[in-house]
Amino acid sequence: MINTDDGQFLVKLARSAIETYLTDGKFLKVSNDINPNLKEEMGVFVTLYRDGELRGCIGFPEPIKPLAEAVIEVAVSAATGDPRFPRITPAEMNQIQVEVSVLTKPVLISVQKPVDYLNKIKVGEDGLIIEKGVYRGLLLPQVPVEWKWDTEEFLANTCMKAGLSPDCWLQDGVKIFSFQSQIFKE
Repeated sequence: MINTDDGQFLVKLARSAIETYLTDGKFLKVSNDINPNLKEEMGVFVTLYRDGELRGCIGFPEPIKPLAEAVIEVAVSAATGDPRFPRITPAEMNQIQVEVSVLTKPVLISVQKPVDYLNKIKVGEDGLIIEKGVYRGLLLPQVPVEWKWDTEEFLANTCMKAGLSPDCWLQDGVKIFSFQSQIFKE
C-alpha cells in the first residue's frame, strides 16, 4: 500500500491539479522523478469537502491508470464534473478540503445465499460495488461510518446508488464486490 509521505504527496497533487485546471484550464503533468509506487496502477477517489459537507467526489474503482496520473484526472473531475454539484470556483478553493482514497482491487464476495452478505461485509473496513446488468453503484468504506449505517443499510444505499431498489442485494443476478482504501486528507 501507500506510505504516509506518498499519501500526503497525493493530497497536495490533487489540490495543485485542481488549482492549475481552474486557473489555466490545463492538466498538470506527472514528474518522472516521483516515487515508483505512485506510478503503479491503482484505483483512487478524490473527495472534496467544504465546511465538512460533500462538495464533489469522483474516482476510478479499478486500477486502470498510474496512481499519480489518476489522482490528477479524478481531482479535476471531482471539482468540475460531479453532476451533483456546481463547478468549484478558484475563489472557493481556500475553503475546500481534499481527501484522497487509494483503493485495493475490488474482489467479488461469494455467498451461498444473499443473507450471508451481512456476515461477510465489515462496515468501516469495506467499500462496496454492486452490479446488476448495466447498473453499478459504489460507496467508499468511510460512507457508512459517516452516516452511522449498519451492514444492511450500507447494502441498501449501495443498491440505490446503482439506481436499483434498496433490496436489490437479495435478488438473483446481483454481484457484490468489496474493496478497502487508505485515506489521506489535508
